[in-house]
This record gives sequence, structure tokens and C-alpha cells, in this order.
Amino acid sequence: MTLDAVTLSRIQFAFTVSFHIVFPTMSIGLALFLALMEGQWLRTGDALYLSIYKFWLQIFAMAFGVGVVTGIVLSFEFGTNFAAFGQKAGPIIGPLIGLEVLTSFFLEAGFLGIMLFGMNRVGPRLHFLATCLVAVGTIQSASWILSANSWMQTPDGVASIGGRLEVTDWRRVIFNPSYLYRLPHMLIAAYLTGSFLVAGIGAYYLRQGRHVAFARKTLSLGLTFATVLIAAQVFLGDILAGVVAVHQPPKIQAIEGNWDDVRRAPYQLIIVPDAAGERNHYQLGVPLLGSLLVTHSVDGLVPGLKRTPAAERPPMAPVFYAFRLMYLIGTGMFVVVCIAMWLRVHARLYSTRWFLSLMVAMTPAGLLATLGGWYTAEIGRQPYVVYGLLRTADAVSPVAPQAVLGTFVVLATAYALFLTGFLALSGRAIQRGPSDEPLTVSGSLKRGTMPPAQGVYFTQQPAVEVGGET
Repeated sequence: MTLDAVTLSRIQFAFTVSFHIVFPTMSIGLALFLALMEGQWLRTGDALYLSIYKFWLQIFAMAFGVGVVTGIVLSFEFGTNFAAFGQKAGPIIGPLIGLEVLTSFFLEAGFLGIMLFGMNRVGPRLHFLATCLVAVGTIQSASWILSANSWMQTPDGVASIGGRLEVTDWRRVIFNPSYLYRLPHMLIAAYLTGSFLVAGIGAYYLRQGRHVAFARKTLSLGLTFATVLIAAQVFLGDILAGVVAVHQPPKIQAIEGNWDDVRRAPYQLIIVPDAAGERNHYQLGVPLLGSLLVTHSVDGLVPGLKRTPAAERPPMAPVFYAFRLMYLIGTGMFVVVCIAMWLRVHARLYSTRWFLSLMVAMTPAGLLATLGGWYTAEIGRQPYVVYGLLRTADAVSPVAPQAVLGTFVVLATAYALFLTGFLALSGRAIQRGPSDEPLTVSGSLKRGTMPPAQGVYFTQQPAVEVGGET
């Protein structure tokens, strides 16, 4: 592989966007969870919900902060590394990103301060409104970003005028053919991420015998949400695959890992593709399952990548394995929630140690599956940055490879520091755990009567457990 400016720019953007997407995914998933927990506290007066809220607010705040900082870098990269993309597609992407900032980011940032520090100052109900508005802001932000990205996947409502893409119909730009399918798919992925984070940390505390009431509640809530969400995601994922097959057939061809059309096709698990020879040196699959999944019939014909001209093909191996990462983790999630339902019915959900260990291992599952899905979407769009209209090679800035490599090294170093800081602070918060001090609820639902301890989020001291553990 030649490390020219195009390749280096693509690697740098892939690195920065992969790092960034982890944090908004966490923020979106946890924001709704926080709103639900605070709402339950207001509804029931149960101080356990407030304890859950206060604990996860710490993680949310750190993820939100890192997500904001790393998102700014992506905007700069459009200009520094992909100037031609800005020149040709700027009339579409610019307004969409601008609307995201105006309608979503300002909403989130404006009420985040109240959410973090305002409970003693504005009262519980107004504070709950702020939490809800932050959650709404995360959804709106995802909506605009997914609209822009979906337009790049399935462009519509534009015309090429003088070498630039100009809008002919904003409604068709925003509600492009894949948007209404990809948006709920991404939102559910974020909520699944939050569900498994919450359930995994609950399982971690149960394994240690710490913060038992908190752990039981969060494990139960996380798995309850995950059970509903994974069922919806399976349904939406199948619909989205059909949309991709219509609008981006090379992506589906690469996902399936076949070069020739195959009837009664297996579902390939492992392939060693040879792009030059247009064949697989080795492949291992489950008989008939490929046709069943793609065509919903064991006799169905699964198209091969040879249908697409060589110059229009995405690289098969990365697309194939990125999709397998997403799909196999999603299948694992489905299996886990089925096991959880069985254990719950038999009153063994909180005491089965091997299952608790499995849940701890599954804590980052949503993040990994999201990355796999994102790689599938983005690499599967190649060789285009705007599918069918603008090639990636034609969108890159005319800069020297050494300049791109230099900025990549700087960004990689800075992001390593961000990640280290986030993991250290999050790990410290998790190790410390939620406060086990009794929370006074009586009278706390009236403005101005909240006990001071309930309005402080980041100054909790480690509680003393039975046996002297801290």
C-alpha cells in the first residue's frame, strides 16, 4: 500500500472518527437512561433511582466532554484533508452541520450545566426538564449527523452545476433514501450500548458483593432495556440491509464475501479474498444460511462482487469482517438477553456467577458493534465519498503526504492522552462506586428543600462496606 496523501488522509480520518464515535454513542445512550432514572425518582420518591442517576451522570459528563473535543477535530479535517469535498459538496454538508450545531449542540450545551450542577439551584422538576432537554439534544444531534452521512451514502435532491453539487430539493436531501432506516438503527445501537454499559457495571458490583441494591437494579434495568432493543434492532437491521441492497449493491456483495453469484449460498464466516484474482483462497461458511438471510429463501441467489466493475468495488475483506464483527456481537447480545430472561424466570439472575462474569465481559459490546457497523457503512461506500457522485481520491486536499503524517502523529498522541484520562477517571468512579449514604427523600421534591448531599455529583466519598472494604 502506497502511503500517499489520499491513503494517509483516509487513515487519519478513519482513526479520528473511530475514536470520536465511541463517545457520542455513549452520550446518546446514557442521556436517555439518565432522564428515565430521574423521572422514576420524581415519580416514586425512591432514593435508589437518584443514586443511579448521580453515578451515571459522572460517566456521561466525561463522555460528553471528550465527544465534543474530538468532534471539533473532524470539522477541521474537512478543510485540511478534504478541501475538494468541501468545495464540491459544501452547499449540502455545510448547512446540515450548521443546523446540527444550532438546534442540537446549543441545546445540549445550554442545559448541561443545569444538569450537572443545578439541582440545588433550580429544583428537581426543572432539573428533570434540563436532563430531558439534553437527552432530546443528543437525539437531534444524531438526526442531523445521520442525515448528512446518509446523504453521502444515498445522495438525492442535488444536481451537478459547474463541478459543484447544488441543492434542488432540501426535503429529498434531508430525507434521502436511507436516512429513515439508518437513523433508528443508529439510535438503537446507542441505547443498546448504554444498556450493556449499565448492566455490565451492575454485574461487576454483584460479582464483588458491593453496592448490592444499586447493582441489582442497574443489572435488571439494563437487561430489560436490552431485551426490547435487541429485538427491534434485528427487525430494523434486516430492513436496512434490503435498502442497502437496492441503493448500494456492491456493499452487500462485499458483505457476503462471494465473487460469483451463488444460489443456495452459505453464510461465510471466514474468507481469504484475492482481489486481483477475483476469488477466495479460502472460505468457511454455514450451508444455505447466506441465501436464507439475504433472500429469505434457502434457494435464493446471493449476488457476487464480480457484478460490479473493478473500479467501483469496495475492498472486500474490511467490509466483510467489519460486518461480521457487528453481526456476531449483535447475535451475542441476543443470546445474552435470552439467557437473562431464563435466569430471571428461575430467580437466578443475580446469583449465577458465570452469567455475571459474562455480563462484565459484554460491557463494551455495544461500542464494538457500533464500530463494526460504522466501518461497514463507510468502507463499503468506497471508492466514493459521496456515493456515485464524488470519488474519495477527488475529494482530498492537495497537500504533501509528510504534512498529513505529521498531523496524524500529533492527533494520535493527543487522542491517546484523552483516552488515558477518560479511562482513568471513569475507572476511578467505577472503583469508588455509588454513594451508599442514605438519601433523604422527604420534602425533597419541593423547590429549595433538596438536601445538599443530593445536589452534589462529583464529590462523593467512598462508602465503608461490611467487612471494612472501601
